[in-house]
Amino acid sequence: MVVVALAVTVVAGLGVRHVTGGAFAKYAGDALYATAVYWCAVLVRPSLRMPVAATVAVVICWAIELFQLTPVPAKLSAGSTLARLALGSTFGGWDMVAYPVGVIVAVAVHALLQRLLSRAPRTG
Repeated sequence: MVVVALAVTVVAGLGVRHVTGGAFAKYAGDALYATAVYWCAVLVRPSLRMPVAATVAVVICWAIELFQLTPVPAKLSAGSTLARLALGSTFGGWDMVAYPVGVIVAVAVHALLQRLLSRAPRTG
């Protein structure tokens, strides 16, 4: 479930800028980035409770965003698409707001998926 959710999030994050544009695309991309970080935290540590995974994801996103106040991410991003996707290049204050929004959505989806999967009939 987590791997599928992560894959869907990454595809949505990459696709949102191609389908939409402007501020919506930027902040939706930021929120989906944070959602992906949440799924990565759950993937790496499945035993994390949702509030803890959410906190970890927001802290990681904020740390990366604050790292953009240094010249290092911009230099790395200039030479690597992967670095640009992972680290960004320039600080944006509103990004700090978009990240928790994405994590809240991830927690809601995670709770819904757990509820649905716990009700599914088991075979075997």
